[in-house]
Amino acid sequence: MLNLSPSMLAKLESRATSFCNCWRLARRGGVVMGFTDHDRDLSFNGVTFSAGAGLSASQLESGLGLAPGTAEASGALTDDSLREADLLNGLYDGASVETWLVDWRNVSDRLLLDVSTIGEVRRGEFVFHAELRSAAHIFEQQQGRAFQRGCSAELGDARCGVNLATAGLHTTGTVVSFAGGVMTLDLAASFVSGFFTGGVLEFTNGDNAGVRLTVKSHLQEASRASIALWTPPGAMVIAGDAVSVTAGCDKSPSTCQTRFNNIVNYRGFPHMPGNDRVIAYPSALAPAMDGGSFFR
Repeated sequence: MLNLSPSMLAKLESRATSFCNCWRLARRGGVVMGFTDHDRDLSFNGVTFSAGAGLSASQLESGLGLAPGTAEASGALTDDSLREADLLNGLYDGASVETWLVDWRNVSDRLLLDVSTIGEVRRGEFVFHAELRSAAHIFEQQQGRAFQRGCSAELGDARCGVNLATAGLHTTGTVVSFAGGVMTLDLAASFVSGFFTGGVLEFTNGDNAGVRLTVKSHLQEASRASIALWTPPGAMVIAGDAVSVTAGCDKSPSTCQTRFNNIVNYRGFPHMPGNDRVIAYPSALAPAMDGGSFFR
């Protein structure tokens, strides 16, 4: 139940009101921004809510149960803090958004309507559209350990244990060209083709500085590498941009053993029977199905 002050309650019940909407957006890394649909800037809780950002939001729809509610925030890229490259590079993915109903004549009279998370961000010709997900979307995320043939850990995390700072697992390079979704790099060292497939490429300068993208494929010829990315960078890539590239992993036990010597921490179940065993039927020509190991 909402706890409303007498003055706020009186304003809500009156025929003419002076309310506007304010949005407090908190990105990863501690970046906080504020926007309002009012015609002048407002400030409260240590945040300045910029007017004229061209931002608007739809009504949050929700129902009984644990199904996540959804809404959408749309706006033009008119505010200096909203950069198209940042949206396309995923810097706003997972950001927290507070929606406030505020009396612009007296900002101390305000009401927190909702706290949501930015999901999918789409870009139109002149505007962007950001999906706002309610807190219930957390219940849709996988919890606990997954039993699967491939490794369920992420390369370099606590469950994996591989130290990606180890020499030989990363290198630096310079962009030679970028065309057709393929980036040509001059690397500081030579690697076998496929070594960086599934790994991470990070820009260390230029318009995309700090952006981390997943490598789709890696082809090596001497010290020159051709790298395709799953998603293109949001800003322009020019020759001379500096990058760092980190090794990738295909989650197979052979790669875990030969590339990283880390099979003791492998978090998959490569000997787990698949669907072919589930639908199989007894046959004199097939191995015995007595409940024992298929790999003895």
